[in-house]
Amino acid sequence: MKKTILLVFSIFMLAGASTLGAKNIGVPAECEDVMLQAFYWNSYNGNASSTKYGRTKWIDLLKDTAAINANFDVVWFPPSAGPTGNGVGYSAKQYSNQESDWGTPTALNNLINALHKGKTKVLADVVLNHRGNLTNWCNFFTDNFGSYGTYTLTQQHICRNDECFTDSKSSCYNAAYTDRGANDTGDNFDGARDLDHTSEYVQNWSKAYTQWLLNTMNYDGFRYDMTLGFHGRYLKMYNEAANPYISVSELWQSIARQKQHLQECDSNTMIFDFQTKYSLKGIVTGSYGKLNMNKTFEGLRKYGLERYSVTFIDNHDTFDRGTAYGDNQFSGSDLTNTTTKDNILQASAYILMMPGIPCMFWPYWKSYQSEINELITIRKRVGIHSESEVLEETSGQYQYSATVQGHRGKAIVRVGKYRSKTQPEGYELAVDGGENGAYTVYVRMESQGVERPTSDSSLKGRGHKFLEDGKLFIRHGEHVYDVTGNKIQ
Repeated sequence: MKKTILLVFSIFMLAGASTLGAKNIGVPAECEDVMLQAFYWNSYNGNASSTKYGRTKWIDLLKDTAAINANFDVVWFPPSAGPTGNGVGYSAKQYSNQESDWGTPTALNNLINALHKGKTKVLADVVLNHRGNLTNWCNFFTDNFGSYGTYTLTQQHICRNDECFTDSKSSCYNAAYTDRGANDTGDNFDGARDLDHTSEYVQNWSKAYTQWLLNTMNYDGFRYDMTLGFHGRYLKMYNEAANPYISVSELWQSIARQKQHLQECDSNTMIFDFQTKYSLKGIVTGSYGKLNMNKTFEGLRKYGLERYSVTFIDNHDTFDRGTAYGDNQFSGSDLTNTTTKDNILQASAYILMMPGIPCMFWPYWKSYQSEINELITIRKRVGIHSESEVLEETSGQYQYSATVQGHRGKAIVRVGKYRSKTQPEGYELAVDGGENGAYTVYVRMESQGVERPTSDSSLKGRGHKFLEDGKLFIRHGEHVYDVTGNKIQ
Protein backbone atom coordinates (compact mmCIF):
# COMPACT_ATOMS: atom_id res chain seq x y z
CA MET A 1 0.00 0.00 0.00
CA LYS A 2 1.16 3.54 -0.76
CA LYS A 3 1.32 5.37 2.51
CA THR A 4 0.63 9.11 2.52
CA ILE A 5 0.56 9.87 6.23
CA LEU A 6 -2.21 12.28 7.10
CA LEU A 7 -2.18 12.65 10.84
CA VAL A 8 -1.83 10.64 13.95
CA PHE A 9 -4.56 8.36 15.14
CA SER A 10 -4.96 7.66 18.84
CA ILE A 11 -5.38 3.96 19.52
CA PHE A 12 -5.70 2.42 22.92
CA MET A 13 -6.10 -0.97 24.47
CA LEU A 14 -9.27 -1.84 26.41
CA ALA A 15 -9.84 -5.21 28.08
CA GLY A 16 -6.76 -6.59 26.32
CA ALA A 17 -7.94 -5.92 22.75
CA SER A 18 -7.79 -2.92 20.42
CA THR A 19 -11.08 -1.13 19.97
CA LEU A 20 -10.18 -0.93 16.29
CA GLY A 21 -11.01 -4.63 16.06
CA ALA A 22 -14.74 -3.94 15.73
CA LYS A 23 -17.09 -1.07 14.94
CA ASN A 24 -18.36 0.65 18.07
CA ILE A 25 -22.09 1.39 17.82
CA GLY A 26 -22.98 4.93 18.89
CA VAL A 27 -19.31 6.01 18.88
CA PRO A 28 -18.54 7.91 15.65
CA ALA A 29 -14.83 7.87 14.78
CA GLU A 30 -12.84 11.13 14.86
CA CYS A 31 -16.06 13.04 15.37
CA GLU A 32 -15.99 16.85 14.97
CA ASP A 33 -19.47 17.31 16.50
CA VAL A 34 -20.30 19.86 19.18
CA MET A 35 -23.31 19.08 21.39
CA LEU A 36 -25.83 21.29 23.20
CA GLN A 37 -27.85 20.27 26.26
CA ALA A 38 -31.02 22.20 25.40
CA PHE A 39 -32.59 22.27 28.87
CA TYR A 40 -31.89 22.58 32.59
CA TRP A 41 -33.85 21.50 35.64
CA ASN A 42 -37.52 22.55 35.48
CA SER A 43 -36.87 24.69 32.40
CA TYR A 44 -40.29 23.72 31.05
CA ASN A 45 -41.67 26.11 33.69
CA GLY A 46 -42.32 29.82 33.40
CA ASN A 47 -41.30 30.62 36.96
CA ALA A 48 -38.81 33.30 37.93
CA SER A 49 -35.77 31.06 38.26
CA SER A 50 -36.22 29.38 34.90
CA THR A 51 -36.84 32.56 32.93
CA LYS A 52 -33.32 33.81 33.75
CA TYR A 53 -32.02 31.55 30.99
CA GLY A 54 -35.23 31.06 29.02
CA ARG A 55 -37.94 28.42 29.07
CA THR A 56 -37.12 25.38 26.91
CA LYS A 57 -40.42 23.77 25.99
CA TRP A 58 -40.51 22.41 22.43
CA ILE A 59 -42.29 25.54 21.17
CA ASP A 60 -39.62 27.74 22.78
CA LEU A 61 -36.68 25.81 21.33
CA LEU A 62 -38.27 26.03 17.88
CA LYS A 63 -37.62 29.79 17.96
CA ASP A 64 -33.90 29.13 18.54
CA THR A 65 -33.38 26.54 15.80
CA ALA A 66 -31.52 28.93 13.48
CA ALA A 67 -28.91 29.72 16.16
CA ILE A 68 -28.71 26.09 17.24
CA ASN A 69 -28.28 24.83 13.67
CA ALA A 70 -25.56 27.40 13.02
CA ASN A 71 -23.41 26.20 15.92
CA PHE A 72 -24.31 22.68 17.05
CA ASP A 73 -24.25 19.28 15.39
CA VAL A 74 -26.14 17.40 18.11
CA VAL A 75 -28.81 18.56 20.56
CA TRP A 76 -29.71 16.61 23.71
CA PHE A 77 -33.38 16.88 24.66
CA PRO A 78 -34.94 16.10 28.07
CA PRO A 79 -37.06 12.93 28.42
CA SER A 80 -40.06 13.31 26.10
CA ALA A 81 -42.07 10.41 27.53
CA GLY A 82 -45.26 11.37 29.35
CA PRO A 83 -47.85 11.90 30.50
CA THR A 84 -48.13 15.59 31.43
CA GLY A 85 -47.82 16.38 35.10
CA ASN A 86 -44.70 14.22 35.30
CA GLY A 87 -42.25 17.12 35.58
CA VAL A 88 -38.80 16.91 34.01
CA GLY A 89 -39.53 13.31 33.03
CA TYR A 90 -36.97 11.10 34.75
CA SER A 91 -39.73 8.90 36.22
CA ALA A 92 -41.95 8.75 33.15
CA LYS A 93 -45.04 6.56 33.30
CA GLN A 94 -46.02 5.88 29.68
CA TYR A 95 -43.21 5.77 27.15
CA SER A 96 -45.30 5.62 23.99
CA ASN A 97 -47.15 8.74 25.17
CA GLN A 98 -45.09 11.75 24.02
CA GLU A 99 -47.41 14.35 25.56
CA SER A 100 -45.19 15.64 28.37
CA ASP A 101 -44.58 18.82 30.34
CA TRP A 102 -42.14 19.79 27.59
CA GLY A 103 -44.98 19.95 25.07
CA THR A 104 -47.10 18.03 22.58
CA PRO A 105 -45.95 15.30 20.17
CA THR A 106 -46.74 17.65 17.29
CA ALA A 107 -44.54 20.39 18.74
CA LEU A 108 -41.76 17.86 19.32
CA ASN A 109 -42.04 16.59 15.75
CA ASN A 110 -41.94 20.16 14.37
CA LEU A 111 -38.82 20.90 16.41
CA ILE A 112 -36.99 17.74 15.33
CA ASN A 113 -37.86 18.44 11.68
CA ALA A 114 -36.57 22.01 11.93
CA LEU A 115 -33.28 20.84 13.45
CA HIS A 116 -32.92 18.11 10.83
CA LYS A 117 -33.37 20.67 8.06
CA GLY A 118 -30.35 22.44 9.51
CA LYS A 119 -28.39 19.13 9.61
CA THR A 120 -28.51 18.97 13.43
CA LYS A 121 -29.07 15.59 15.06
CA VAL A 122 -31.24 15.07 18.15
CA LEU A 123 -30.60 12.85 21.18
CA ALA A 124 -33.48 11.36 23.16
CA ASP A 125 -33.03 11.12 26.93
CA VAL A 126 -33.76 7.42 27.51
CA VAL A 127 -34.67 6.15 30.99
CA LEU A 128 -34.55 2.35 31.00
CA ASN A 129 -33.29 1.70 34.52
CA HIS A 130 -36.60 2.57 36.17
CA ARG A 131 -40.08 3.93 35.44
CA GLY A 132 -43.08 5.43 37.18
CA ASN A 133 -46.35 3.63 37.87
CA LEU A 134 -49.99 3.81 36.87
CA THR A 135 -52.12 3.81 40.05
CA ASN A 136 -50.00 2.05 42.67
CA TRP A 137 -46.41 0.99 43.28
CA CYS A 138 -46.50 -2.08 41.06
CA ASN A 139 -48.66 -1.56 37.98
CA PHE A 140 -47.82 0.22 34.73
CA PHE A 141 -49.37 1.87 31.68
CA THR A 142 -49.46 -0.14 28.47
CA ASP A 143 -46.99 1.08 25.82
CA ASN A 144 -48.02 0.83 22.17
CA PHE A 145 -44.97 1.15 19.92
CA GLY A 146 -46.87 0.44 16.70
CA SER A 147 -45.07 -2.07 14.50
CA TYR A 148 -42.52 -2.62 17.29
CA GLY A 149 -45.16 -4.11 19.58
CA THR A 150 -47.40 -3.45 22.57
CA TYR A 151 -46.10 -4.09 26.08
CA THR A 152 -47.54 -4.04 29.60
CA LEU A 153 -45.00 -4.47 32.38
CA THR A 154 -46.11 -6.01 35.68
CA GLN A 155 -44.62 -6.52 39.14
CA GLN A 156 -42.89 -9.60 37.70
CA HIS A 157 -40.66 -7.21 35.77
CA ILE A 158 -39.56 -5.27 38.86
CA CYS A 159 -36.21 -6.17 40.44
CA ARG A 160 -36.60 -8.57 43.34
CA ASN A 161 -34.71 -6.28 45.73
CA ASP A 162 -36.67 -3.13 44.84
CA GLU A 163 -38.04 -1.28 47.87
CA CYS A 164 -41.62 -1.83 46.70
CA PHE A 165 -41.38 -5.40 48.05
CA THR A 166 -40.09 -4.32 51.48
CA ASP A 167 -41.94 -1.04 52.17
CA SER A 168 -45.16 -1.69 54.12
CA LYS A 169 -46.89 1.18 52.28
CA SER A 170 -46.43 -0.60 48.95
CA SER A 171 -49.21 -2.56 47.24
CA CYS A 172 -46.55 -5.20 46.51
CA TYR A 173 -45.34 -5.50 50.10
CA ASN A 174 -44.39 -9.11 50.92
CA ALA A 175 -45.41 -10.26 47.42
CA ALA A 176 -44.78 -13.89 46.69
CA TYR A 177 -41.30 -14.80 45.45
CA THR A 178 -42.73 -15.83 42.09
CA ASP A 179 -44.33 -12.41 41.58
CA ARG A 180 -41.09 -10.48 41.24
CA GLY A 181 -38.08 -10.36 38.95
CA ALA A 182 -34.42 -11.19 39.52
CA ASN A 183 -32.06 -9.12 41.64
CA ASP A 184 -30.95 -5.77 40.25
CA THR A 185 -27.84 -5.94 38.05
CA GLY A 186 -26.74 -2.46 39.17
CA ASP A 187 -27.43 0.19 41.79
CA ASN A 188 -30.95 0.70 43.12
CA PHE A 189 -32.91 3.89 42.40
CA ASP A 190 -35.47 4.44 45.15
CA GLY A 191 -37.51 7.11 43.35
CA ALA A 192 -39.28 4.64 41.01
CA ARG A 193 -39.45 0.96 40.17
CA ASP A 194 -36.16 -0.59 39.05
CA LEU A 195 -36.72 -2.84 36.04
CA ASP A 196 -35.31 -6.35 35.75
CA HIS A 197 -33.19 -6.30 32.61
CA THR A 198 -32.47 -10.01 32.88
CA SER A 199 -36.11 -10.47 31.83
CA GLU A 200 -36.56 -11.17 28.11
CA TYR A 201 -39.83 -9.24 28.22
CA VAL A 202 -38.10 -6.13 29.64
CA GLN A 203 -35.34 -6.53 27.06
CA ASN A 204 -37.90 -6.67 24.23
CA TRP A 205 -39.75 -3.65 25.65
CA SER A 206 -36.45 -1.72 25.78
CA LYS A 207 -35.53 -2.69 22.22
CA ALA A 208 -38.98 -1.75 20.95
CA TYR A 209 -38.85 1.63 22.69
CA THR A 210 -35.38 2.58 21.44
CA GLN A 211 -36.15 1.47 17.88
CA TRP A 212 -39.47 3.37 17.99
CA LEU A 213 -37.69 6.53 19.16
CA LEU A 214 -35.32 6.41 16.19
CA ASN A 215 -37.62 5.21 13.44
CA THR A 216 -41.00 6.67 14.42
CA MET A 217 -40.17 9.73 16.52
CA ASN A 218 -37.12 10.47 14.30
CA TYR A 219 -34.53 10.88 17.04
CA ASP A 220 -30.93 10.20 15.99
CA GLY A 221 -29.34 8.87 19.16
CA PHE A 222 -29.61 8.37 22.90
CA ARG A 223 -28.49 9.82 26.19
CA TYR A 224 -28.98 6.89 28.59
CA ASP A 225 -29.99 7.94 32.10
CA MET A 226 -28.51 6.31 35.21
CA THR A 227 -26.63 3.49 33.51
CA LEU A 228 -25.02 2.50 36.80
CA GLY A 229 -28.43 0.99 37.55
CA PHE A 230 -28.12 -1.96 35.15
CA HIS A 231 -25.27 -4.00 33.66
CA GLY A 232 -23.61 -2.63 30.53
CA ARG A 233 -24.31 -5.81 28.55
CA TYR A 234 -27.94 -4.66 28.25
CA LEU A 235 -26.98 -1.21 26.95
CA LYS A 236 -24.93 -3.01 24.28
CA MET A 237 -27.96 -5.17 23.46
CA TYR A 238 -30.26 -2.17 23.03
CA ASN A 239 -27.75 -0.23 20.94
CA GLU A 240 -27.22 -3.21 18.67
CA ALA A 241 -30.97 -3.43 18.15
CA ALA A 242 -31.48 0.30 17.45
CA ASN A 243 -28.09 1.38 15.99
CA PRO A 244 -28.06 5.05 17.15
CA TYR A 245 -25.74 7.64 15.63
CA ILE A 246 -24.47 8.56 19.11
CA SER A 247 -25.02 6.84 22.45
CA VAL A 248 -23.96 8.64 25.65
CA SER A 249 -24.03 6.96 29.03
CA GLU A 250 -24.59 8.79 32.33
CA LEU A 251 -22.32 7.23 34.94
CA TRP A 252 -20.69 9.66 37.36
CA GLN A 253 -18.49 7.27 39.32
CA SER A 254 -14.70 6.89 39.24
CA ILE A 255 -12.58 6.36 36.14
CA ALA A 256 -12.20 2.71 37.17
CA ARG A 257 -15.99 2.28 37.22
CA GLN A 258 -16.37 4.10 33.91
CA LYS A 259 -13.74 1.84 32.30
CA GLN A 260 -15.57 -1.17 33.71
CA HIS A 261 -18.81 0.12 32.16
CA LEU A 262 -17.15 0.47 28.76
CA GLN A 263 -15.88 -3.09 29.05
CA GLU A 264 -19.35 -4.35 30.01
CA CYS A 265 -20.99 -2.76 26.96
CA ASP A 266 -18.10 -3.73 24.67
CA SER A 267 -17.32 -0.03 24.12
CA ASN A 268 -20.64 0.52 22.32
CA THR A 269 -21.29 3.91 23.88
CA MET A 270 -19.67 7.19 24.75
CA ILE A 271 -19.77 8.35 28.35
CA PHE A 272 -20.12 11.70 30.12
CA ASP A 273 -16.65 12.67 31.32
CA PHE A 274 -17.41 13.58 34.93
CA GLN A 275 -13.75 13.35 35.94
CA THR A 276 -12.80 16.05 33.44
CA LYS A 277 -15.62 18.18 34.87
CA TYR A 278 -14.15 17.75 38.35
CA SER A 279 -10.65 18.60 37.05
CA LEU A 280 -12.08 21.84 35.60
CA LYS A 281 -12.72 22.99 39.17
CA GLY A 282 -9.00 23.83 39.15
CA ILE A 283 -9.92 26.93 37.13
CA VAL A 284 -12.16 28.14 39.97
CA THR A 285 -9.59 27.37 42.69
CA GLY A 286 -6.61 28.67 40.69
CA SER A 287 -5.04 25.21 40.50
CA TYR A 288 -4.49 24.90 36.75
CA GLY A 289 -2.25 21.89 37.24
CA LYS A 290 -5.48 19.91 37.63
CA LEU A 291 -5.88 20.23 33.85
CA ASN A 292 -2.48 18.67 33.11
CA MET A 293 -2.59 14.98 32.23
CA ASN A 294 0.91 14.53 33.68
CA LYS A 295 -0.12 15.99 37.02
CA THR A 296 -3.49 15.58 38.75
CA PHE A 297 -5.87 15.56 35.75
CA GLU A 298 -8.20 12.54 35.93
CA GLY A 299 -10.41 12.74 32.82
CA LEU A 300 -10.89 9.96 30.29
CA ARG A 301 -8.22 11.48 28.05
CA LYS A 302 -5.55 10.53 30.57
CA TYR A 303 -6.31 6.85 29.93
CA GLY A 304 -6.50 7.02 26.13
CA LEU A 305 -10.30 6.99 26.22
CA GLU A 306 -10.91 10.37 24.57
CA ARG A 307 -12.85 8.73 21.73
CA TYR A 308 -15.53 7.82 24.30
CA SER A 309 -15.54 11.14 26.16
CA VAL A 310 -18.38 13.66 26.14
CA THR A 311 -16.97 16.62 28.06
CA PHE A 312 -19.09 19.19 29.88
CA ILE A 313 -18.92 21.91 32.52
CA ASP A 314 -22.34 21.53 34.14
CA ASN A 315 -25.63 19.79 33.45
CA HIS A 316 -29.22 19.79 34.76
CA ASP A 317 -28.18 17.85 37.88
CA THR A 318 -24.98 19.70 38.81
CA PHE A 319 -26.29 23.21 38.14
CA ASP A 320 -28.40 25.08 40.69
CA ARG A 321 -31.72 23.28 41.20
CA GLY A 322 -32.76 25.18 44.30
CA THR A 323 -32.30 21.97 46.30
CA ALA A 324 -29.50 19.94 47.83
CA TYR A 325 -28.63 18.96 44.26
CA GLY A 326 -26.33 21.21 42.32
CA ASP A 327 -23.61 21.30 44.99
CA ASN A 328 -21.06 20.22 42.37
CA GLN A 329 -21.88 23.12 40.05
CA PHE A 330 -18.86 24.65 38.34
CA SER A 331 -19.49 28.14 39.60
CA GLY A 332 -22.13 30.36 41.16
CA SER A 333 -25.57 30.57 39.59
CA ASP A 334 -25.21 34.36 39.11
CA LEU A 335 -23.95 34.30 35.53
CA THR A 336 -23.72 38.10 35.40
CA ASN A 337 -20.78 37.97 37.82
CA THR A 338 -17.52 38.83 36.02
CA THR A 339 -15.46 36.16 37.79
CA THR A 340 -18.09 33.51 37.11
CA LYS A 341 -18.15 34.49 33.44
CA ASP A 342 -14.35 34.31 33.17
CA ASN A 343 -14.28 30.88 34.84
CA ILE A 344 -16.98 29.44 32.59
CA LEU A 345 -15.43 30.86 29.42
CA GLN A 346 -12.01 29.47 30.36
CA ALA A 347 -13.61 26.06 30.90
CA SER A 348 -15.48 26.44 27.60
CA ALA A 349 -12.26 27.30 25.76
CA TYR A 350 -10.62 24.25 27.29
CA ILE A 351 -13.26 21.65 26.36
CA LEU A 352 -13.93 23.20 22.93
CA MET A 353 -10.25 22.90 22.00
CA MET A 354 -9.79 19.40 23.42
CA PRO A 355 -10.62 15.91 22.13
CA GLY A 356 -13.88 14.23 22.99
CA ILE A 357 -17.26 15.69 22.05
CA PRO A 358 -17.86 18.92 24.02
CA CYS A 359 -21.40 19.41 25.34
CA MET A 360 -22.35 23.01 26.07
CA PHE A 361 -24.98 23.72 28.74
CA TRP A 362 -28.05 25.82 27.89
CA PRO A 363 -27.75 28.54 30.63
CA TYR A 364 -24.07 29.08 29.79
CA TRP A 365 -24.64 29.20 26.04
CA LYS A 366 -27.59 31.60 26.38
CA SER A 367 -25.61 33.83 28.76
CA TYR A 368 -22.35 33.94 26.76
CA GLN A 369 -23.57 33.04 23.30
CA SER A 370 -21.25 35.23 21.22
CA GLU A 371 -18.09 34.09 23.04
CA ILE A 372 -18.99 30.38 22.97
CA ASN A 373 -20.06 30.53 19.32
CA GLU A 374 -16.70 32.10 18.46
CA LEU A 375 -14.88 29.21 20.16
CA ILE A 376 -17.06 26.67 18.34
CA THR A 377 -16.18 28.33 15.03
CA ILE A 378 -12.46 28.03 15.81
CA ARG A 379 -12.82 24.35 16.72
CA LYS A 380 -14.61 23.62 13.45
CA ARG A 381 -12.13 25.63 11.41
CA VAL A 382 -9.19 23.63 12.74
CA GLY A 383 -11.14 20.36 12.64
CA ILE A 384 -10.53 19.34 16.27
CA HIS A 385 -12.24 16.01 16.81
CA SER A 386 -12.99 13.39 19.42
CA GLU A 387 -9.60 11.69 18.98
CA SER A 388 -7.34 14.70 18.44
CA GLU A 389 -3.79 14.42 19.74
CA VAL A 390 -2.73 16.81 22.53
CA LEU A 391 0.70 18.09 23.51
CA GLU A 392 0.61 19.79 26.90
CA GLU A 393 3.16 22.57 27.07
CA THR A 394 2.92 24.35 30.39
CA SER A 395 0.75 24.35 33.45
CA GLY A 396 1.02 25.73 36.91
CA GLN A 397 -1.07 27.28 39.59
CA TYR A 398 -2.20 30.14 37.35
CA GLN A 399 -2.09 28.93 33.73
CA TYR A 400 -2.53 26.02 31.33
CA SER A 401 -1.41 25.68 27.70
CA ALA A 402 -1.66 22.88 25.13
CA THR A 403 -1.34 22.27 21.38
CA VAL A 404 -4.13 20.23 19.78
CA GLN A 405 -4.04 18.59 16.33
CA GLY A 406 -7.17 18.84 14.20
CA HIS A 407 -8.05 17.51 10.77
CA ARG A 408 -7.27 20.87 9.12
CA GLY A 409 -4.72 22.44 11.42
CA LYS A 410 -3.44 22.92 14.95
CA ALA A 411 -4.71 25.07 17.81
CA ILE A 412 -2.83 26.32 20.84
CA VAL A 413 -5.18 27.01 23.75
CA ARG A 414 -4.03 28.96 26.82
CA VAL A 415 -6.22 29.64 29.83
CA GLY A 416 -5.56 31.62 32.99
CA LYS A 417 -5.07 35.30 33.78
CA TYR A 418 -1.27 34.89 33.91
CA ARG A 419 -0.86 32.77 30.76
CA SER A 420 1.81 33.66 28.22
CA LYS A 421 0.77 36.24 25.60
CA THR A 422 3.67 35.47 23.26
CA GLN A 423 2.33 34.56 19.81
CA PRO A 424 3.92 31.31 18.58
CA GLU A 425 5.78 31.47 15.27
CA GLY A 426 3.66 30.32 12.35
CA TYR A 427 0.36 30.75 14.25
CA GLU A 428 -2.30 33.45 14.01
CA LEU A 429 -4.30 34.83 16.92
CA ALA A 430 -7.84 33.43 16.71
CA VAL A 431 -9.30 34.88 19.93
CA ASP A 432 -8.19 36.60 23.11
CA GLY A 433 -11.25 36.56 25.32
CA GLY A 434 -12.93 36.92 28.67
CA GLU A 435 -13.65 39.99 30.77
CA ASN A 436 -10.07 39.89 32.08
CA GLY A 437 -8.52 38.29 29.00
CA ALA A 438 -8.84 34.86 30.55
CA TYR A 439 -8.15 32.68 27.49
CA THR A 440 -6.31 32.79 24.17
CA VAL A 441 -6.38 30.52 21.14
CA TYR A 442 -3.85 30.56 18.28
CA VAL A 443 -4.29 28.50 15.12
CA ARG A 444 -2.17 27.23 12.25
CA MET A 445 -3.90 25.75 9.24
CA GLU A 446 -2.32 22.72 7.57
CA SER A 447 -3.38 20.70 4.56
CA GLN A 448 -4.61 17.24 5.50
CA GLY A 449 -2.37 15.75 2.83
CA VAL A 450 0.88 17.06 4.33
CA GLU A 451 3.19 14.29 5.51
CA ARG A 452 4.01 14.38 9.18
CA PRO A 453 6.97 12.19 10.20
CA THR A 454 6.75 10.16 13.37
CA SER A 455 9.66 12.15 14.80
CA ASP A 456 7.36 15.19 15.07
CA SER A 457 7.42 15.57 18.86
CA SER A 458 4.13 17.48 18.85
CA LEU A 459 2.20 14.46 17.63
CA LYS A 460 3.31 11.51 19.79
CA GLY A 461 1.05 9.09 17.90
CA ARG A 462 0.46 5.36 18.19
CA GLY A 463 -0.90 4.83 14.66
CA HIS A 464 -0.98 6.44 11.23
CA LYS A 465 -3.57 7.27 8.61
CA PHE A 466 -3.03 7.00 4.87
CA LEU A 467 -5.01 7.19 1.66
CA GLU A 468 -5.28 4.54 -1.01
CA ASP A 469 -7.59 4.90 -4.02
CA GLY A 470 -9.32 7.77 -2.23
CA LYS A 471 -10.11 5.70 0.86
CA LEU A 472 -8.82 6.33 4.38
CA PHE A 473 -7.03 3.57 6.33
CA ILE A 474 -5.24 3.31 9.68
CA ARG A 475 -2.06 1.31 10.24
CA HIS A 476 -1.36 0.11 13.76
CA GLY A 477 1.54 -2.24 14.31
CA GLU A 478 1.38 -5.04 11.76
CA HIS A 479 -2.28 -4.52 10.91
CA VAL A 480 -4.37 -2.13 8.80
CA TYR A 481 -7.94 -1.07 9.66
CA ASP A 482 -10.63 0.90 7.83
CA VAL A 483 -12.22 3.97 9.44
CA THR A 484 -15.00 1.89 11.04
CA GLY A 485 -12.43 -0.27 12.83
CA ASN A 486 -12.64 -3.40 10.68
CA LYS A 487 -9.28 -5.13 10.20
CA ILE A 488 -8.22 -5.23 6.55
CA GLN A 489 -4.91 -7.06 6.92
